[in-house]
Amino acid sequence: MSKQKQQGKANVTWAAFIVVVLSIIVGNAVLALNTIQGLTQTQKSLDNTNMLTTAIEQLHLSIVQAESGQRGYLLTEETDYLTPYYDAIEQIEAQTDHVKSLHSEIDGQAERIAQLLVLVDSKIKELKQTVNLALDDKERRAIYVLNTHKGRELYKQIREYVNEIQDRELLFKVSHFSKLAQIKNEAKITFAITAITSLLLIIGMFVMTRLNLRNAAKYRFELEKQNETLATKVSERTQELTLYSDELSRSNRELEEFAFVASHDLQEPLRKIQAFSDRLETMFKDELGEKGIDYIGRMKNAAQRMSNLINDLLEFSRITTRGKDFDDTNLNEVVTDILSDLEIAIKESDAQIDVEDLPVIQADKSQMQQLFLNLLSNAVKFRRPDVSPHIKISYQDKDIFSADHNAHLSFQVITIEDNGIGFSQDYADKIFVPFQRLHGRSQYKGTGIGLSVCRRIVERHGGIITAKSKDGEGATFIIKLPVEAALFTLQGEA
Repeated sequence: MSKQKQQGKANVTWAAFIVVVLSIIVGNAVLALNTIQGLTQTQKSLDNTNMLTTAIEQLHLSIVQAESGQRGYLLTEETDYLTPYYDAIEQIEAQTDHVKSLHSEIDGQAERIAQLLVLVDSKIKELKQTVNLALDDKERRAIYVLNTHKGRELYKQIREYVNEIQDRELLFKVSHFSKLAQIKNEAKITFAITAITSLLLIIGMFVMTRLNLRNAAKYRFELEKQNETLATKVSERTQELTLYSDELSRSNRELEEFAFVASHDLQEPLRKIQAFSDRLETMFKDELGEKGIDYIGRMKNAAQRMSNLINDLLEFSRITTRGKDFDDTNLNEVVTDILSDLEIAIKESDAQIDVEDLPVIQADKSQMQQLFLNLLSNAVKFRRPDVSPHIKISYQDKDIFSADHNAHLSFQVITIEDNGIGFSQDYADKIFVPFQRLHGRSQYKGTGIGLSVCRRIVERHGGIITAKSKDGEGATFIIKLPVEAALFTLQGEA
């Protein structure tokens, strides 16, 4: 009877101990979950405010660009100023829709953004009014409207709203960084509680089970060490996320500023060089003589090459920052569109192109079109003299072992093979470096950035592009794209 009572008491004790253990585990899990949820929500809020701040700044820059083009045209009547003006008007319309799709967690911010968009709409109407008057040969009326300073007042109000919105978003961002630091401290407390409760459990186990003291001490030491390591990792990761968020915002802002400078400030002097070169050649052709005309021609060619280089470099930099979301993309349709675009070049070179049935993949369709356009146009361009190009596009599925993931990954392998001039295999890596050329500019036109764009597009889709070739025996480009390409995307600000 006494033994049964002892057994019953032991059962009750073990049951109580299990209940305590489960309660502690659940409590720690709830604390950890709350910490993770707080961190996720705070990071989401920071991403949202970064997107809104960037969108507002882009809208502001586009308004400045449009106004610069308007004033330049009204003051000089040179149509070159209309190019950045029309580009900016088109960008403003798209950026306005983008701003409308975003939201702010700050009270009253939605009303400020709505008022800003109303002012932007009024500014666009004012810009269009003056430009349309000038285009209708009513320059004096346009200058009169410009001198009313209505546009200046609108821009002043727009700038005030932009500054106010960005200042509030900055304060919001600072407060959330503080919140991140608080969550970091809470995470430390959570793991400290976990360590303490784990220690108490070990002591309870030691008292109840009378296990070997050495094993218990060793187990406690290992558990404490693991908890400390985990706490350190969480702390480091929290700091990395904070630094990464700031660095990502700065990097995207610098890329957008570079794009603006490249598309406007760098191109504008080139346009003037080309325009004045044309005028100089037209007006003073007889006085310049044959040598002078030759110098002007060289200057115009150099300006055009620099313009092409700037445009290609800009396109190269925008592959990730301006990339679109991945969607179902039929590569058969992509290749058909590209062959239609290259129809004249194909007929002139009498090229034969064989295309196997290609798959539907998850990809950015516009970048896939750019990828195939670069590769197919190169295959047609770099052909052997007196030999008609023969291009073959094939496809197959492959399972490739990935050491990084320690697993077999499914890849879609697309091969583009031609019978052109080829190149030495020693240059197989060099051809994918920006502005690297294997042939003189007089032989083949281009800036040498096309294959660099191809590699960056493929890498954005999580894939690999390689090349095999021999001099005079054609080239083969192999594109390996993962089936789960969406997992590897580097979209926009990601």
